[in-house]
Amino acid sequence: MEHVLPITSGSGLIVNADIRTLDAGQPRAEAVSWADGMITAVGTSAEVLAVAPAGADPIDLRGAALTPGLIDSHIHPAWGAELSRGADLAGCTTLEQVRTALRAEAARTPADQWIRAWNLDYAAFSPTGIRADLIDEAVSGRPLIGVFYDLHTAMISTEAIRQSGLTGRETFPDAAAVVVDDAGLPTGELKEPSAYQPLTTAHAETDTAAVLDRLAGVLGKLNRFGVTGGVVMDASAADLDTYAALDNAGRLSVRLVTALWHHPDRDDAGVAEFIKLAARGGRRWRSGLIKIFSDGVIDTGTAWLRELDTCGCGSHPFWPDPERLRDVIAQYTAAGIQLAIHAVGDQAVAFVLDCYRDVGGGGTVRHRLEHLELLEDDDVKRLADLQITASMQPLHMQWRQADHSDSFARRLGRRRAAQAFRVADVIAAGAPVCLGSDWPVADSDPRYGMAWARLRRRPGDRDGHVFEPDQRLSGEQALLGYTAWAADALGDTDRGRIRVGARADLTAFAEDPVRVSADDLIDLPIPLTVVDGEIVHREDV
Repeated sequence: MEHVLPITSGSGLIVNADIRTLDAGQPRAEAVSWADGMITAVGTSAEVLAVAPAGADPIDLRGAALTPGLIDSHIHPAWGAELSRGADLAGCTTLEQVRTALRAEAARTPADQWIRAWNLDYAAFSPTGIRADLIDEAVSGRPLIGVFYDLHTAMISTEAIRQSGLTGRETFPDAAAVVVDDAGLPTGELKEPSAYQPLTTAHAETDTAAVLDRLAGVLGKLNRFGVTGGVVMDASAADLDTYAALDNAGRLSVRLVTALWHHPDRDDAGVAEFIKLAARGGRRWRSGLIKIFSDGVIDTGTAWLRELDTCGCGSHPFWPDPERLRDVIAQYTAAGIQLAIHAVGDQAVAFVLDCYRDVGGGGTVRHRLEHLELLEDDDVKRLADLQITASMQPLHMQWRQADHSDSFARRLGRRRAAQAFRVADVIAAGAPVCLGSDWPVADSDPRYGMAWARLRRRPGDRDGHVFEPDQRLSGEQALLGYTAWAADALGDTDRGRIRVGARADLTAFAEDPVRVSADDLIDLPIPLTVVDGEIVHREDV
């Protein structure tokens, strides 16, 4: 048995479990105890019970599996809680399905409010393009704003264009745009958050209690999925206040690391402000991370590519002046601040890796790249050489089609689409990797994320098309991506493994998530989730 720490207040223990510790010194165990949120003993049930505090009530898992707490390495809890108000259009892949869902949402929405929708699919507008007139009748001529699943595009109705006063002549500090027709009039398509966020903000929930309740509900759902930690990729100074308020109220049920979102128009004084804010934190949250976009997404032509896509797009970065991005990276690195930079296209990845190389890869902190949907061989190697963390989301392949009719494949062509989501290659090269959902872009349930990483096809569809089968992960790799590797990516040595002195963040599964088939994993019950030694989810199995 491992070294035992003294038992103090707030203790607990689990016995009769099939524990994957992910700790090389003691890979398997059957019991664990904790005090004050920290693990105090790991071993057999008899060994741990022998040092348990008097009167402690053991949790008997009856042979169920226990792993380190799951960490979603890329998530948008507060932003997602707001954006996911209204009609969820997931699965609406035809225009008529969209119209039907919007009619129902319009009937539910008070006449004095804008109609809201989210999870729109580009496939529904593939034959027509994204145009306001296509949905005006469905919303009875009322104002509507709907955000596409990837959060990089929104569409608004004709009445919303009128009420918002958009002209198509708006300018933005990044690659965002109000799309116009041949006559120069807004079509209803808004590319990138800078174009649509003023509208979602103007019609956002303003009641503080309601905002906190909705966010707490999002986090509670994550707990039911076994999530104990997350990396927030969109925080503002106000968002830090929101997370602090939830933490102070004892309602922050997921341990969060919040990345401050640096927009291209932020000047050097703004960099200095963020460096100060990066020191903020609380009992279950901290900042210390900066999020930056270097490009957009392949589906809309805003990704930065080495070779133009089939529509002639992809030649420009998100930042009007890439050298300013290089300077910002150097400033944050000099301050010891970890960076997480969105880079989808291969040219975006290459440029950011150049910048990371020039600043020494991050020095005392390990910088990150987010998404990396398209990678060339030389950059796979450079990720390993520089030890830059690749934060990837194989779950995003869910919108791809076997016949390559999806917008991703149509824009890239089959040859380049086959270079997508090269997570196995990155791991084999020796680069650090972590996995996440990007919720509300994709399902926040890590069981789906792990299943997609292992299968490269839709879980449950056993005859479904497998995308790049050589990139499939093992069950253990998928679990590591949501646990030990996710903690390593943050420099957190006290998370991601079950060992004495680590935080008591734990996730129980009815069966071993590594051994169970990936198709069955998505329905595998999660009987227990523990954060800081506190049971945040429990159910019988």
